[in-house]
Amino acid sequence: MINKIAASVAEALTGIEDGATVLIGGFGTAGIPGELIDGLIDQGARELTVVNNNAGNGDTGLAALLKAGRVRKVICSFPRQADSHVFDALYRSGQLELELVPQGNLAERLRAAGAGIGAFFTPTGFGTELAKNADGSAKETRVINGKPYVLEYPIFGDVALIKAERGDRWGNLTYRKAARNFGPVMATAAKRTIASVYGIAELGSFDPEAVVTPGIHVSAIVQIPRVATQAGGFKEAA
Repeated sequence: MINKIAASVAEALTGIEDGATVLIGGFGTAGIPGELIDGLIDQGARELTVVNNNAGNGDTGLAALLKAGRVRKVICSFPRQADSHVFDALYRSGQLELELVPQGNLAERLRAAGAGIGAFFTPTGFGTELAKNADGSAKETRVINGKPYVLEYPIFGDVALIKAERGDRWGNLTYRKAARNFGPVMATAAKRTIASVYGIAELGSFDPEAVVTPGIHVSAIVQIPRVATQAGGFKEAA
């Protein structure tokens, strides 16, 4: 019997190795799998490459993972914001490597990994510093129909940590509004996907047309309690 429901966050995260590339869903604080990130800190893996839209907020979640010294490199679109002091300090001191990727390119590089696309040309970044490799050499470019493009490669993950709204024991997932963001493409781009969910659905209760991430892309799900977020978020009825 297929049953991908883990008894705990610790059980779901078993086996993540040092040096792994970890895709972490979330757009700012929307859809960030905080419980899984906290579990990853407890799990102890080091020298991680983390892929996320941002580079942490305040001192919790992804910022806490950075502060714990577990991350070697961050691949993201928007590393700096009003409360990104943890990232700022680590990056300025040379303790953290950054690969800056335009947001659309980040999403497409992840999608390409899951879709089996070897590489793709995009106009975004052409003629800028983002059209260079980490060593300073120029990325491959091409003019297509009179327009210049830059060659970009997929981003593959060893594991993806994402937050969904509900899941069943086969791993089928649905999301809540903007909290979906990078979750679906990250789930397809990783060798192993772990999802936190607020609710466990009975097998067969999902309308197949409503399933966003099919269970074939999910290795484990773990149920977490729903709590009000600092920004307001979901509040239980009185």
